[in-house]
Amino acid sequence: MQLKDVRIIELGHTVAVPFCTMLLGDLGADVIKIEQPGTGDYSRGWYPTVDGQSATYLALNRNKRSVTLNLKSPEAREILYKLVEMSDVLITNFRSKALESMGATYETVKRFSPRIIYCTLSGFGEGPYSDRPAYDPVLQGIGGFMAITGEPGRPPVRVGLAVVDMSAAMYAGMAILTALMMREKTGKGQYIETTLLDSAASWMSYAAYYYFLTGKTPPKTGSAHFSIVPYQCFETKDGRYITVCCGNEPTWERLVSALSRKELQDPEFSTNIKRVENRQRLVPILEEIFRSKSRDEWLRILLRADVPSGPVNDMEELFSDPAIIERKMLLEVDHPTLGKIKQIGSAMRFSEADFRIRHHPPLLGEHTEEVLQSLGFSEHQIAKLRDDGAI
Repeated sequence: MQLKDVRIIELGHTVAVPFCTMLLGDLGADVIKIEQPGTGDYSRGWYPTVDGQSATYLALNRNKRSVTLNLKSPEAREILYKLVEMSDVLITNFRSKALESMGATYETVKRFSPRIIYCTLSGFGEGPYSDRPAYDPVLQGIGGFMAITGEPGRPPVRVGLAVVDMSAAMYAGMAILTALMMREKTGKGQYIETTLLDSAASWMSYAAYYYFLTGKTPPKTGSAHFSIVPYQCFETKDGRYITVCCGNEPTWERLVSALSRKELQDPEFSTNIKRVENRQRLVPILEEIFRSKSRDEWLRILLRADVPSGPVNDMEELFSDPAIIERKMLLEVDHPTLGKIKQIGSAMRFSEADFRIRHHPPLLGEHTEEVLQSLGFSEHQIAKLRDDGAI
């Protein structure tokens, strides 16, 4: 199902909701981003910025139209309700008290469109923490990520990206698509909920089952894996790093053959369970071996032996990688103030559809007049709304 006939109201900010709606916008949905006049999405002010445009905002907001509404104003609320009447989905990550003050709770919104699919993407949802503020690092801590990330004996470390925000965004997107399919059969809208806490707990996956089976939290192992050895980064002769992953015994045997070192044939390294138990003996041997040649020399040897391995790239190396270029994961789009800007391509491909970047990340309020005119407002009415501070 292409989403070109689906209209989505984004009543959100920062990372989670904007990432979700960008993914749906990439699939063809018409996303109308509601922002506060004068300030807009909080991420517009995040470092770094160029000519007033924030890197974070540019990363998460293509294929959308920006409309500024001051939802403290009754006139602005009426505009929101008109939009709801002609929309399919409303998604928000504002807390319940804020939604009440904006007149944008599900109970209020569904009066204007019983068919609306209303998705909340909050930090904690209903429950004992419902009023707590939430940002990704808070949930990486509560959700177990920091307990298993970093070097042994060192302080907690967050994953470098907002992985809880972005995982919750993807869950929300799946839930919205499912609700749209359900509505095709029943004609009914519904309330759906995704939380950062639930998403974080869900992503604990096999780390949680390590605990369920042993009663222990998996140890922090740096770039390594707590259940598989070797499965980590190694420094090479030129000071650069490679990852080497042996997820099964045939791969280990190919690695041993490629490295041509007798000590690796020790029976204590013959199975993954034994390698994990003898990690402290094995890893120093591998570290010493990999420091004997350059990164590129080792990659040629390992890939020739069909051992999963790769370079540890920085951003320049990643986005100059020939596979990234050929697969069109680095794109450009025209921006009204910055000229051509780079965008990461969509990770979704379809044999029967070709989705493109249709709109640059919008300027604050760039489409307010366009959308209001589509709702039947005249130029005079729009000017008055602006003078009154409603838009």
